Amino acid sequence: MWIYEKKLQYPVKVSTCNPTLAKYLIEQYGGADGELAAALRYLNQRYTIPDKVIGLLTDIGTEEFAHLEMIATMIYKLTKDATPDMLKEAGLGDHYVNHGEALFYQNASGVPWTASYIQAKSDPIADLYEDIAAEEKARATYQWIINMSDDPDLNDGLKFLREREVVHSQRFREAVEMLKEDRDTKKTF
Repeated sequence: MWIYEKKLQYPVKVSTCNPTLAKYLIEQYGGADGELAAALRYLNQRYTIPDKVIGLLTDIGTEEFAHLEMIATMIYKLTKDATPDMLKEAGLGDHYVNHGEALFYQNASGVPWTASYIQAKSDPIADLYEDIAAEEKARATYQWIINMSDDPDLNDGLKFLREREVVHSQRFREAVEMLKEDRDTKKTF
């Protein structure tokens, strides 16, 4: 189904080691509205969505995995030269004790990722509205991380991700309108 190209969807650069920014970015790695939850949500919902929009959920779900890879790279680059004291000062001491330098699916507060983040109702319009909300919450989170960041290199990648959330939201909105038209069409048997 997929062909993996060994490059990121968009180049990831960081200016300096900054574990505090990495802590904020962990929200998009393993938080409720992060990239992992989005990818799994969309790829799961595609099994009960009308044929007209299966491809949309597959495409966006797959792209979310590419975004997850970008976030992981950002976190890695922001922490690769950090000392344990720097991690502790940034609020990542508990993470370091539990996982060392490994990435772990959790939110910025350290709460582990859970499948309860993934919503599926088997009502295509309800599911798509859930997806729109997820994209808008992710967009807002990216903006807030950008607001907290003083790293222009990192912000470039974050702005790319923020704009992709906007595009995904728009695509889901188009799908809702398409399905509403089908729902509201008088069916004759």
